[in-house]
Amino acid sequence: MRVTEDYPLLKVPPAGRGNRVGARLGSPARRGNRLGARLGSSARRGNCLGERLGSPREAGGTCRRGAHTHAASTTGVRGFTLIELLLVIAIIAILAAILFPVLAQARERARQTQCLSNARQLALAVQAYLQDHEEAFLPSTNYAVPTSVPERIWTRVIQPYVRDTGIFICPSAQRAGFPTDWAQRGVGSIGYTAATAYDPQEIEGFATPVYLAQMEEPARTPMFGDTPSGPTAEKYRGYVFDPYVGETNPRDPRLSPPLVADRDLVRELNHLPPARLKPLYARHFATGDNRGLATLIFGDGHAKAYSAASILAQDRGANLIWRFR
Repeated sequence: MRVTEDYPLLKVPPAGRGNRVGARLGSPARRGNRLGARLGSSARRGNCLGERLGSPREAGGTCRRGAHTHAASTTGVRGFTLIELLLVIAIIAILAAILFPVLAQARERARQTQCLSNARQLALAVQAYLQDHEEAFLPSTNYAVPTSVPERIWTRVIQPYVRDTGIFICPSAQRAGFPTDWAQRGVGSIGYTAATAYDPQEIEGFATPVYLAQMEEPARTPMFGDTPSGPTAEKYRGYVFDPYVGETNPRDPRLSPPLVADRDLVRELNHLPPARLKPLYARHFATGDNRGLATLIFGDGHAKAYSAASILAQDRGANLIWRFR
């Protein structure tokens, strides 16, 4: 018997609509499943808490499995490889190799400027001395004065004309200081020409004072220059340089320079007696092949730096007048 025939008023819905109703009737079940999943998550958190409190049996190992999963995920973070680290180190080394020489040259340039400024102030002090002494130069060494008297050397004679003894020192010099007396004359680093030395016996100087009028070309005549400095006992005589101990120019003896190099000649030529070791030292930007520079202050007060090679070339180079008497 068909239902529709016995109960004609009862309508059977179409299959599609029935499916939707079934789906609606099944929705609470799915929501229940999601609720159960959420409750399960809370249970798992409870298990983790229990495990942290020391109840591993309650946790059932779930938290530990999660911990292993988390640890595995963190080990997957990528770090630097050895090649990348070596590449970074190589780049830093290249930059350092480029920058360090530049910084060193900048520091040396600043020291050279300060050295030049100090020597120029000494030249001004000599000019003031000339005005007070009828244009007579102070002697670099007064051999008529006993060695126990500090004024035997020029640094103590000119000291009243300067404000600070620091100007007697070149910042680039090593083992340098202010030559306070005869015993400390080796520590000078800015030397005064020995052409002004006064020696009645004419052993290491002249028997008469020197006057400004004797200097024919002050703009070509060096009065001060960089000198090697060190202990007097090691044959250093940094308070002076001597143009009469170098190579003589056969064409014009006035152009004969003192011993000069961009190396410490006192150390190299230590077999010579101290009287023959009063050189200039081209210490600025020294390379060991005489390209280093020596700062010179001239009779007219101007300053200029010359390489040791150009000084040694004499009239083919710097073309300066060293022996002006």
